Amino acid sequence: MSNIILFDGECHFCNWNVRFIIKRDPKGIFRFASQQSEIGKDLLETYHIPKNVNSLVLIENDRFYTKSTAALRISKKLKFLWKCVYIFILVPRPIRDFIYQIIAANRYKWFGKKDTCPIPSPEIKKRFL
Repeated sequence: MSNIILFDGECHFCNWNVRFIIKRDPKGIFRFASQQSEIGKDLLETYHIPKNVNSLVLIENDRFYTKSTAALRISKKLKFLWKCVYIFILVPRPIRDFIYQIIAANRYKWFGKKDTCPIPSPEIKKRFL
């Protein structure tokens, strides 16, 4: 399995990020699964990803990436100028992840938590596992 993004399905900000990626991924490179879904839980277990990861997860070429590295590797495959964001991979990971963790730790407080998910169009629905 490759190019799978596991996200927090209860987080408004995380859901916004999924919609953001879908709009900038016209070739449909990425597929998505909520970490709370059965397939999400199975993938977390299969790849030995900690259940309390507190990060979006990118599964790519049978490896997983979390935090800022996952976000930057995703940006590298998006259209237009979003590819340029990948330059931040040159920033040392502890610094990148520190900033990522601040956002992750406060995402529910800043952006809220959702009880239900929006219903995607049939075309977008195919991209969810």
